[in-house]
Amino acid sequence: MQKRKKWNDVLIFAVTLLLAVIFFFPIFFNLMSAFKSNGEILRDAIAFPKGLYVESFKHLLFKTDFPAAIGNSFILTAGSILFMILLIPMAAYAIERTNKKWTYMIFVYYLAGMMIPFQAYMIPLFKELKMFGMYGSLSGPILIYIAGSVGFGVLLYTSFLKGIPREIEESAEIDGCTKVGIFWRIVFPLLGPCTASMVVLQGLGIWNDFLMPMLVLPSGKPKTMVVEIFYYIGEFSSRWDMIFAGTAMSVVPILIVFLLLQKYFVKGVAAGAIKG
Repeated sequence: MQKRKKWNDVLIFAVTLLLAVIFFFPIFFNLMSAFKSNGEILRDAIAFPKGLYVESFKHLLFKTDFPAAIGNSFILTAGSILFMILLIPMAAYAIERTNKKWTYMIFVYYLAGMMIPFQAYMIPLFKELKMFGMYGSLSGPILIYIAGSVGFGVLLYTSFLKGIPREIEESAEIDGCTKVGIFWRIVFPLLGPCTASMVVLQGLGIWNDFLMPMLVLPSGKPKTMVVEIFYYIGEFSSRWDMIFAGTAMSVVPILIVFLLLQKYFVKGVAAGAIKG
């Protein structure tokens, strides 16, 4: 029995290792190709670089609008995530703790928004942005990202809030703490793993989004990193050295954030799945 369990562990480890290699290979291939010239990539795409070729990075950072695109990506991602963390947990807390029929209807309304594809309301949404003077500015996409994350965020936070005892809040209320104080001083710090999950999942989607910045931000000006990388793909020829260098620069910040929040992210997803 023990021998069989040992072989099962070996099999699980082998499958896990194989999946890790499969998922990590595209990142490894991208980082390896980022330090190769366009000629090297075209000659042998899977070969290791002969030297540390960094001209692609220099060209993107000093001779193009890529630095402005990096700034736009950071503003869109950080601005959207900041307002999500400020607004969505409070909405979820009000829905979960009020427990009335009208709050349940609001909860269902939020969830219904997740079932409507973006393409179905894309054109009316852009017309509204033009109507309010937000078309062509960063404020438009930020507002859309925040609104689009409400359904998922409320679902995630309400699931996590079910596991927080109400007695803690009642004790603070007896001590004279207000509802706002109870949430921000007591409840919100306990939502750390859930918030980390929200930051990673939503931040990754916003950072890698192509359609929204491509359509909403003004043409002829720097957009985001993903959109600027796309411009190096031509109909008859492509600058693969620029594409891989730009992609490498876009991947590194996401990897750093995920590694820093990995422990809380896994804990938040597991807890939300169990409590939901």
